[in-house]
Amino acid sequence: MISLDPAAPGERPALENLMQLYVYDWSELGGLDVRANGRFADYPLDAYWRDDWHHPFLIRAGGKLAGFALVAARSRLTDAPGVHDMAEFFVMRGYRRKGVGRAAACAAFDRFPGRWEIRERDVNTAATAFWRRVVAHYTGGRYQEVRWADDAWTGPVQTFTTDERG
Repeated sequence: MISLDPAAPGERPALENLMQLYVYDWSELGGLDVRANGRFADYPLDAYWRDDWHHPFLIRAGGKLAGFALVAARSRLTDAPGVHDMAEFFVMRGYRRKGVGRAAACAAFDRFPGRWEIRERDVNTAATAFWRRVVAHYTGGRYQEVRWADDAWTGPVQTFTTDERG
């Protein structure tokens, strides 16, 4: 069973630890290095426990931690409120290609009906392929993809509205 559970404040250390694995994956793509203490720089998570429009989730598979999703109810591209943004999404390698990511992403889409934006960096071709498959599956192919390029973001963006599903 796969679940997408809101992360409680007491679970923040688990999310911070998973974030280290996420950044490690990114280090291959973006040349990130660990600091002298052997850890990557901490991801700024305060807003996820402070702002009511930031939503941290832990992904579990069979009751075990398998990843996380960070959802913001504001467009990162235009700052428009009411547009759900998959700010960060991570599934640990041992759970990939087993339907965990797709199930967790669909659970997030179901939880927040309305307009969505899913962004990928050009360098992360695996993420782009994953999100194209997941969004196409979820929407029955009713989505748009644009190439965004400005100071805020550069890369492909899938947009859809959950009530457009067929």
